[in-house]
Amino acid sequence: MKVTPTNLPDVFVIEPIVYRDRRGFFMETHQQPRYAEAGIDRRFVQDNLSRSTQGVLRGLHYQIHHPQAKLVQVILGEVFDVAVDIRPGSPHFGQWVGVTLSGDNQHQLYIPEGFAHGFCVLSSEAMFLYKCTDIYRPEDEGGVLWSDPAVGIHWPVIDPVLSDKDRAYRLLADIPTTALPQVEALS
Repeated sequence: MKVTPTNLPDVFVIEPIVYRDRRGFFMETHQQPRYAEAGIDRRFVQDNLSRSTQGVLRGLHYQIHHPQAKLVQVILGEVFDVAVDIRPGSPHFGQWVGVTLSGDNQHQLYIPEGFAHGFCVLSSEAMFLYKCTDIYRPEDEGGVLWSDPAVGIHWPVIDPVLSDKDRAYRLLADIPTTALPQVEALS
């Protein structure tokens, strides 16, 4: 397994070992001791799977009082996946990192607590799998507007398909600190 830091401390691209032969492939999508050895020593308690069509943009989501670290990957199709540091007091507050995840490259992205997360679908459809370190609580959800110009994400879609909720989120600068996850930067 190869773990590569991104331009944001604490966010990593993971390339699992994939065993391929004429039948297809086999890979471990998570093994606690191996990930802990690589510096990702988190207990995941919920797995989620979403299916979306081309142009769908989901995000930028976070949990306020029960922040979640996430280990995400695409099992079919291709997405542009984004993490935004929203930890109050972080030297990287408001900065983002984006990576392309696909069923072909089989890369994963580890996003720690205190980050807003979102993705947009580049292929005709995508199956997106993610592990979370806390249970999802709808009443605890927050979000940052996907197109916040101060964050400046370079989304590779022009006119994304959005939920009403995602379209209504506020700019990061307009969200009170008390409505952001209170998580200290690890690095």
